[in-house]
Amino acid sequence: MKPLIYLDYNSTTPVDKRVLETMLPYFSEKFGNANSRTHAFGWIAEDAVNTAREQVANLINCTPQEIIFTSGSTEAINLAIKGVWELYQTKGNHIITVNTEHKAVLDVCKSIEKKGAQVTYLSVNREGLIDLQELKNALTPKTIMVAVMYANNETGVMQPIAKIAELVHANNSLFMCDATQATGKIPIDVEEEHIDIMCISAHKMYGPKGIGALYIRRKNPRVSMATQIEGGGHERGLRSGTLNVPGIVGFGKACEIAQREMWEDAARISKLRTKLEQHLCDLSNVFINGSTRHRLFNTTNISFQGIRSEKLITKLPNIAVAMGSACTSAIAEPSHVLKAMGLPHEDAYSSIRFSLGKYTTETEIDSTIELLLATVKDLIDNS
Repeated sequence: MKPLIYLDYNSTTPVDKRVLETMLPYFSEKFGNANSRTHAFGWIAEDAVNTAREQVANLINCTPQEIIFTSGSTEAINLAIKGVWELYQTKGNHIITVNTEHKAVLDVCKSIEKKGAQVTYLSVNREGLIDLQELKNALTPKTIMVAVMYANNETGVMQPIAKIAELVHANNSLFMCDATQATGKIPIDVEEEHIDIMCISAHKMYGPKGIGALYIRRKNPRVSMATQIEGGGHERGLRSGTLNVPGIVGFGKACEIAQREMWEDAARISKLRTKLEQHLCDLSNVFINGSTRHRLFNTTNISFQGIRSEKLITKLPNIAVAMGSACTSAIAEPSHVLKAMGLPHEDAYSSIRFSLGKYTTETEIDSTIELLLATVKDLIDNS
């Protein structure tokens, strides 16, 4: 059997061994509840949580007090959008987001629309980028929040975050950013980029699954939101529940490693991504979806015109990639991201996302290129 090749790092990442080693003691000998403040077991756990909170905060340049631990970005997004909408209704009920956001954002927006929220969904161009003028025109005195993701999970396309924040704040609205795919891969500075609310997930950056964070700005402006999970007042009263100490410890360690090693990782992975694209794009029926200038270094979304992505993937059982189209029901629908970018249905159905990571090797990329070129040629010759 051929060795397995993992090129789906935007879906999830393996836990870094250093992260795992840091976590292990907190499953057994250091098992205390971080909110048990009457004995040493609790104090040890609390100290570990405080250290991790600092590590997460250092990665994005905020204070530890501005970090709220969650079970991941989906929960963080729910807390943020629902919490802001509920608390700021005296100012307005209008929220702006983008058609290419993750379903976690889009589904929450659809949910609060049923409760009376007014939501504007911005379009994107063929490169996957929003039009800043369209955003400016959409802002009203009743706009309480604008939610735009930092980097798209399917295409890697990065929006002009600082420019978006400037427009949003000029309207006295809050700016929320789902930075799940970007955090840990590229430098993010919430102060410099003027982000008010931001969502992070550990398992996208070689940390454990089931742990993430919500950054909530404490001044200029001070952001408040209605509590969504009650029952004990944990995490500044915004997210009650016993803290996942091993997960939090691993999350913190993953942030520390990312801050130290991201530049080196980016340089190496970018070269591998470029090699993959250059060889595949030699084929006449292959093109890249989305901006090739404004995107993450590890991601490429490629259309193989005339070949359904699921058919191509079944011919490559040892290579883990993601289809450009997602099954949202019993019927396969084209990716909402590619559809919003204006791709014809057939091209969207023919798209595959390749996302590389720090454990991707040049040998794996060479093997992927060889297998893909041979398979595409065979499918075209026999079509």
